[in-house]
Amino acid sequence: MSSTTTADSPPVLRLSGISKRFHGIVALNNVSLCVRAGEVMALIGENGAGKSTLVKTLTGIYQPDDGAIELAGQPVSFGSPQAAMDAGVTAVHQETVMFDELTVAENIYIGRQPRHGFPPRINWPLIEAEAEKLFARLEVSLPVRTKVKDLSVAQRHFVEIARALSQQARVVIMDEPTASLSRHEIHELYRIVGQLKASGTAVIFISHKFDEIFAVADSYTVLRDGCFVAAGSLAEIDEARLVSLMVGRNIAQVFPKVERQAGAPLLEVANFCHPSEFDDVSFTVRQGEILGFYGLVGAGRSEVMQALFGLTPAARGTVKLNGQRIHVSSASEAIAHGIAYVPEDRQHQGAHLSLPIVHNVTLPILPGIGFFLGGRGGAETAIARRYCEQLELKASHFGQHVSELSGGNQQKVVLAKWLATAPKVIILDEPTKGIDIGSKAAVHRFISELVGQGLSVILVSSELPEVLGMADRIVVMHQGRIQRTFSRQEATPENVVAAASGAGHTEKDAA
Repeated sequence: MSSTTTADSPPVLRLSGISKRFHGIVALNNVSLCVRAGEVMALIGENGAGKSTLVKTLTGIYQPDDGAIELAGQPVSFGSPQAAMDAGVTAVHQETVMFDELTVAENIYIGRQPRHGFPPRINWPLIEAEAEKLFARLEVSLPVRTKVKDLSVAQRHFVEIARALSQQARVVIMDEPTASLSRHEIHELYRIVGQLKASGTAVIFISHKFDEIFAVADSYTVLRDGCFVAAGSLAEIDEARLVSLMVGRNIAQVFPKVERQAGAPLLEVANFCHPSEFDDVSFTVRQGEILGFYGLVGAGRSEVMQALFGLTPAARGTVKLNGQRIHVSSASEAIAHGIAYVPEDRQHQGAHLSLPIVHNVTLPILPGIGFFLGGRGGAETAIARRYCEQLELKASHFGQHVSELSGGNQQKVVLAKWLATAPKVIILDEPTKGIDIGSKAAVHRFISELVGQGLSVILVSSELPEVLGMADRIVVMHQGRIQRTFSRQEATPENVVAAASGAGHTEKDAA
């Protein structure tokens, strides 16, 4: 705990024996936790552990089937999200939900605008003045008349935090708040979390990143398979023990890299250019190789991969597959050539959330299965089962909608979909972004298995340990150009980060 006072103070929020079931499936089973005023409590667990269900229960979206919730020692029942907010419990989500066409001030006070005069009219000057006071308190410079659609992801988070403060929130839940933030924005968020803590607000902080948890939290609560596992002070536990509590087993190797001899060049890219995104990009991927791509925000990695997959018509350059020059101007052409692309944004680009798992997995290969109803269902299920079982997908059945799955399991569905196309080269753009360490290990293990079967992988990742742990070679980009390419032996954290920051000369300059 941060202090003796915090540790000894009574809980501002206490959950006792909370259970929640959906159509016979137990999502939460007898979960208990507490968080005190001025405390940051990390809620930890794998995807599917029950964290999202618990958050929705705390914010009035779901009502528990069993158990009790106490706020400041008084029993409460939140019949709606508004009831939770009125009681002082609010959430800042990874995917912010606001009115894009309204201003910052209007979003903060939506539904509860102060009025004056007769007949009563909305007091716009007061709303804007109060919003400015909130941002001054947070030490954030943000024009309150700016429309939300013009804000960055970090600024949207700050608006949600200001909205929580305007409601005098006693408990603020932060659900993966840093997933789409830059390093500078993450540290700015840390500062604001510190302000909330200093003001006596209780914070429940949900993150898959242990460096964040140890940087901001005082205590922890671990969930596994919908059940409470452990709770305590972060000062009295280390990362290895937390991982063991999360997954119920020791993960001896998060990056199960198997050393193999790469084969002949499979994909050769030369002088790849785009008018505004990248310039003179050249690289080779060998058969049975994992080629890592690393760079800071804006380096152009994803833009290169999208162009390779035919999503950027303006790109120019030479692409060869198995020594033969190919032309890719659409995703369908890329798939026909044996190139697959797993995008970073799984919810908007990678999966159809309203469709079942089985239809998501087989969508790119429907012509090969056949369009007639007779017999197709069995073939689709067999294909989905093959890849989903290899990826250790957690779902109640293959007819379950992807929207009902946790983030990590949604990512596994996207991976299964593209692997079902039997590609020669698969591009994985941030394949483990926002998923827990257990799911990461399953994805990494499967990547190693695929490479062992001769598949070539381009691994684009912002997580340095991931590219260092999995890649045979690492291409480092800076401002749309390749800065350096490192062998596995040459790649050290210091060398890779220095290249990503633009230190030294590019490969073209050196040549």
